[in-house]
Amino acid sequence: MGPEERTRERGFPRWRLARGAVVLPDERPPLGQVVVLALQHVVAMFGSTALAPLLMGFDPNLAILFSGIATLLFFVVVGGRVPSYLGSSFAFIAVVIAATGYGGSGPNPNLPVALGGIIAAGAVYALIGIAVMRAGDAWIGRLMPPAVTGAIVGAIGLNLAPIGVKGISGSGLDVGIGLFTILAVGLAASYLPGSARRLPLLIGAVAATLLYGVLANGLGLAESYGLKPLDLARIAEAPWFGWPHFSTPVFEASAIWLIAPVALVLVAENLGHVKAIGAMTGRNLDPYLGRAFLGDGLATMLSGAFGGTGVTTYAENMGVMAVTRIYSTLVFAVAGLVAILFGLSPKFGAAILVIPGPVIGGLSVVVFGLIAAAAGRIFVENRVDFSRTRILLTVGTALVLGAGDFTVSLGSFKLGGIGTATAAAILLYHLLRDDPA
Repeated sequence: MGPEERTRERGFPRWRLARGAVVLPDERPPLGQVVVLALQHVVAMFGSTALAPLLMGFDPNLAILFSGIATLLFFVVVGGRVPSYLGSSFAFIAVVIAATGYGGSGPNPNLPVALGGIIAAGAVYALIGIAVMRAGDAWIGRLMPPAVTGAIVGAIGLNLAPIGVKGISGSGLDVGIGLFTILAVGLAASYLPGSARRLPLLIGAVAATLLYGVLANGLGLAESYGLKPLDLARIAEAPWFGWPHFSTPVFEASAIWLIAPVALVLVAENLGHVKAIGAMTGRNLDPYLGRAFLGDGLATMLSGAFGGTGVTTYAENMGVMAVTRIYSTLVFAVAGLVAILFGLSPKFGAAILVIPGPVIGGLSVVVFGLIAAAAGRIFVENRVDFSRTRILLTVGTALVLGAGDFTVSLGSFKLGGIGTATAAAILLYHLLRDDPA
C-alpha cells in the first residue's frame, strides 16, 4: 500500500453547512447559493473552454459538454476531496494543429487523427496517476522541479505565439478588431468591479464582437475588406436542445507520438493546481495527487473518444475560489451538471461560432501570452536561481526549441516543438551539474 492510500480519507465528504466566511472542500454554503456559485464557475471557464476548440477546429459545444462530464468524473475519482473544474486544455493546440495540418478556420477535416493522439495522451497521464498512487508523489517533484515546469509552460506559450499573431493579421479591419479585443480584455481585467473582473475573456469577446457587428453589418465595411458579416440567423435557427455531433477517433502512430507527450505538461499543470488549492485551503491535498492525475487522464480519454478536446484543471476557477473563499467540492459537481445542460444546447453552440476570426485571434494573443507569462510566475514564486548555469541552459534551450517549433522526425515518430522542449528541459536538468562551489 503506497503513501497515498495510507493517508487518504475514505469515501465522500458529508458536506456539513459552513459557519464561517471560508467554505472548505468538505463543507457547503446554503443550498440556495450552490447553484448561483456553480453558474459563476461555468461562466469563469467558458471563455477558455470555448476558445481552445475553436483554435483546433473542434466543436465548442461538444467541448463544453465534455468539460461538465470531465468535471463530474474527476469529482468521483478524487472522492469529492479536491475542488477543481476541468476545461479544454491549451497544451494540445500546437500539437493538434501540427498533427492535422489544420488551416485555422472552420471544422478540422482531420479531427479523428487528433482524437487518437488525445486518447493516447490521456492514457499516459492516467498511468502516471496510478504510479503516483502506488509510489507517492515525491518522484514527480524530483523529475519536474519548478525550473523544468516553468520552462515547459513558457515553451508552450511561445510555441503558440505565431498562431495568435496570424489571427489578428490581414486587413486593416482584422488588425483593428484584434487589437481592440486585446485592449477590451485588459480593461475588463483591470477596471471592472467585483466578480465581472474574473470574466475578462468573455467580456472582451462580447465587446469586440459587438464592434465588429457595428462595422461589418451596420456600416457595411465587411464587403470593402473581404470579410463576412455576422450571421445571426444561425442562432435563431438553432434548436434549444439537441445532441452534438460526435466523432470517432483514428489511431495513427505519427499523431500519437506527436500528441502523447502533452501528458507531461498536464502533470505539471495539475501538480501546480493541487499544490495551490492546498495552500489556499490550508489542507494537505498531496495524498489525492495520484487520484487527480488519474481522474484528469480518464476524463481526457473519454472526451477524446467522442470528439472532445483534452481537458485539464482550470486556473480560472481557482481564481474564483480565491476571490470568493468558497472551496466546496459540491459546487463543482453542480457546475459540471450545468455545463452538460449548456453543451446539449445547439443554440448555445451557434452563438459561440458567430464570434469573428479577428476576435478569436485577439483572444488567442492574450491567452497564449498569459501561458508564457505564467512561466515567470512559477520561477518567481519558487525562487528559481538563474545565476546557476544548469538552470540557464535548461530554461533557455527549452524556450528556444518551443518557440522555434523544433521537430524531430524518425520514420513515423514525430516529436513537435512542445515535445522536444519538454524532453530537453527534463534531460538537461538531470544531466547537467551545478556550478562548483
